[in-house]
Amino acid sequence: MLAGHRHTDSTLTYIHLSDRDLADKLSRGMEQIHGRRVQMLARLGGQATGTATL
Repeated sequence: MLAGHRHTDSTLTYIHLSDRDLADKLSRGMEQIHGRRVQMLARLGGQATGTATL
């Protein structure tokens, strides 16, 4: 059961995500992941040189 419907066809009647909407959501998520990775690498680099930041 998805969204309270017995059949996925009923749910699909109410869900309308365009390709553009999905691409935007994916892009925003990837930007967040990239930002976190950059922060982690910066921290690791600081630890290696003895200038770690919190």
